[in-house]
Amino acid sequence: MSSLPRRVKSEAKALTSEDDELPSLLTSSSESEEEWEPKSKIAKRPRLPKKNEAKTKKVAAPRSAVARKKVKKVAIKEEMSMLNMVSMPFWQDISLPVAPAEDNGMQLLKPKEEDVGTKPKTLNQKPEVPKKMEINSFQGRNVKSLESDEKPSTSVPVVGNQVKHEKSEEDFAFDEPPFKKIKSTTCPEGKPVKNLGGNKVKEEFEMNWDIVQALSEITNVEPWVCANLIRLFQEENTIPFIARYRKELINNLEADALREVQQTLEELRTVAKKTHTMIQKLKKEGKLSGCLLTALLNCRTLEELDHVSAPYKTGSKGTKAQRAKQLGLEPAALSLLQNPMELNLFSYIRPNTKGLSTIQEVEAGVQHILADIFAKDKDTLDFIRKLCQQRYICIQSALAKVSSKSGNEKDIDKFQLYHEFSCNIKNIQHHQILAINRGENLKILTVKVNIPDGVKNEFCWWCVNERWRPKQFLKPELMRILRNSVEDAYKRLIYPLLCREFRSKLTSDAEKESVMMFGRNLRQLLLTSPVRGRTLMGVDPGYKHGCKLAIISPTSQILHTDVVYLHSGQGFREAEKIKRLLLQCNCSTVVIGNGTACRETEAYFADLIMKKYFAPLDVVY
Repeated sequence: MSSLPRRVKSEAKALTSEDDELPSLLTSSSESEEEWEPKSKIAKRPRLPKKNEAKTKKVAAPRSAVARKKVKKVAIKEEMSMLNMVSMPFWQDISLPVAPAEDNGMQLLKPKEEDVGTKPKTLNQKPEVPKKMEINSFQGRNVKSLESDEKPSTSVPVVGNQVKHEKSEEDFAFDEPPFKKIKSTTCPEGKPVKNLGGNKVKEEFEMNWDIVQALSEITNVEPWVCANLIRLFQEENTIPFIARYRKELINNLEADALREVQQTLEELRTVAKKTHTMIQKLKKEGKLSGCLLTALLNCRTLEELDHVSAPYKTGSKGTKAQRAKQLGLEPAALSLLQNPMELNLFSYIRPNTKGLSTIQEVEAGVQHILADIFAKDKDTLDFIRKLCQQRYICIQSALAKVSSKSGNEKDIDKFQLYHEFSCNIKNIQHHQILAINRGENLKILTVKVNIPDGVKNEFCWWCVNERWRPKQFLKPELMRILRNSVEDAYKRLIYPLLCREFRSKLTSDAEKESVMMFGRNLRQLLLTSPVRGRTLMGVDPGYKHGCKLAIISPTSQILHTDVVYLHSGQGFREAEKIKRLLLQCNCSTVVIGNGTACRETEAYFADLIMKKYFAPLDVVY
């Protein structure tokens, strides 16, 4: 038994010579104070196990090939090492070197079958000293336990699944701060999310157009941003909250742009709601047809909706087209477009019926029906709008005849600039539109939109020769009816609609600009320096997002803006930046905002001023 402690003593000496960073328990022991031997000698020393027949079963377990290869690992499972420590005799109670956490983690996930046939590679493979220590620890185990360890452990995949499940459920990362959750919990806010569940958004009232696409076209905002905004508004998020905490979902839009999108969204929803109300009303009255339903569902603005639904409102006499349809002339109008060879207008004459007594009245009725069809066709309206964008459209105002005879001279003089006024609608100023509207409301001015005759001529030619070209040859008298119908549709129905659209758009743009102008003026007023003749540094305190700095001159010009992180362990480094900015702008007054972290920011500046850190400047806050 005396030979066993001697072997342990020599192993401890070899361990101290190999690794200087072992615990002090080994280096301070009396056994390790012998003469030091170089590495090369230790490496050449034979390491054959001594045969000792008198050993107990626990110690004398022979080292099999499996055990010899298995002990080459630097890092082993914590459970295995604990078992080894328990099974070791009291004289083998030597502290083992602990492997780094990274290697341990890597080898934890490897199944044990690899150990039998392959040499495991570790990141830092030094040294054969830990081998000896692990041989001793394995000698305390019997061969049966080694053989049972050769089978792959079922605990490894279970641990892996648990980790994956936790990661997907809790959204955490070991080396990063946790993501913020958004209200819909579809995805974390830390990533820019282009489609929060796709660009399709279900609305209460369905139309023939997609609300996301329509909103994108009107506001010039990307469709995925519009889809995200619709969902955020549905979840009752406010504009300040969205602008500050949902930047990734809205592509960093400003609050003004968000307000414009919200306003446009409300307008589109109003149109959809009124359209469906009108559809229900017409359905009850029995006036709803397939063509009318399609025309109503195509409407995107209230002007278009009024244009389509005006003839069907209760209390109105009905349009000329409606009266002609009641006389039974609709089949004749459709036949003129589709099958004109078989059309005979003389067969519709009824001498005793008003509106059908002569051929001229029959032709007029057919013309009214065709004009109504042309004016409500979506492709036709799109073409005329596109045509107007390419031409010179001007708005004109003149002094009203009634106001010039009897009116307050002071009011008339106010609008002297607009007595004979004309301007292109693309170049007119917003304040001019508002002034013209005020003069019109006071009945001092008359206003009209002037569309050149070239637009009318090109539109009529396109309708007759392309869009509404008959499928068969037309007789001259029927071709005359078709041309008259197109001109009547333009003059009586389409031109007034275009004028209303232009005026409405100019007015809404002017009102928006007036609000923005008020905001700009108020901003300049608020930026006026509270202390005359001084350059000021304003500090908006904060923790995570830092403290925002802004330096303004005595004349309220913004000289510099920056962000400093005073409360995240970088205070000293940021103090140098603040000192450099103060010296650069010759600023000696700091204004600290009242909000999150304002007390800590105040203490920070007070400490620096007390230490006279900003010398030669005499800084106050």
